[in-house]
Amino acid sequence: MKPKKLKHIDFTAIIEKSEDGWFVGQLEELPEVLSQGKTLEELKTNLQEALDLVISYHRETTLSLYEGRKYIRRKLSIA
Repeated sequence: MKPKKLKHIDFTAIIEKSEDGWFVGQLEELPEVLSQGKTLEELKTNLQEALDLVISYHRETTLSLYEGRKYIRRKLSIA
């Protein structure tokens, strides 16, 4: 299943340049989101893809806990 794209939310990336010249980043708010890129732009793209995968994984895992049960799903907008 293709991950759903998030609407605009700001995150903070902690970025280091490795000894071999790659940029390595991790989201401060969701530390399980990690990636790398040869350029900062590539790192940004890769972090977005990693974030999409992490959110998709958590969504699927959580929904599987409710399989066979009656429940309500509601969208929650947080500003």
